[in-house]
Amino acid sequence: MRLQKRRVLGAGVSALGAALVLAGCGAGQITQTDTQQPAVNGTYAQVKTLVLRDAAVQYPAQGAAYSAGQPAPLTLTIVNQGAQDDQLVSVSSEGTKSPAQISGATDIVAGHTLVIGPDDAVESTNEQAAPTTSSSASTPPSDTTSSGAPTATSSASPGDGGAATKLGQGTVVLQDLTQPLWPGMTINVTFTFRNAGPITVAMPVAAPAHVEP
Repeated sequence: MRLQKRRVLGAGVSALGAALVLAGCGAGQITQTDTQQPAVNGTYAQVKTLVLRDAAVQYPAQGAAYSAGQPAPLTLTIVNQGAQDDQLVSVSSEGTKSPAQISGATDIVAGHTLVIGPDDAVESTNEQAAPTTSSSASTPPSDTTSSGAPTATSSASPGDGGAATKLGQGTVVLQDLTQPLWPGMTINVTFTFRNAGPITVAMPVAAPAHVEP
């Protein structure tokens, strides 16, 4: 009888210990950092045929964070995978006091991309911009035929998931932040397109494009 009681007691202690271990592991997984986006990688989102890649708030030009009331420029690449042209109509955020300021190109041509922000900021969020198309650009020797005439450069079709050709570059700047914003935080930004409609994206603050040695 005593032996049986000891076995039951031992089994109960073992079960309790295992439960405590599992509880400790679970508690370690639920941390504040789990709700924060990494400061390097931007956000991916899609609305109909438009894909938003590496969407992020640019790293502050001065200091390590944005203060309340400051403007905050965005960086992202918008890929039009459809057969119909679209246009960026407006950008707003619940974390600002007024709509964002949009300048430069806003059209997203079918089968092409629109880059928002400078190229170096795009690189900081791991987005490699495709080369621009220009009639005056020189053609590499490997792209010429034996007769010397340039060959047609192939481009990815809208629906094949490949990298579309960059066509246009614009600027979007959030206005009058309602609270400070620093790397590790996110801000909800709503993009409204003429055909695709609105989409809200949680955008993290990007890491600096160039790290000083």
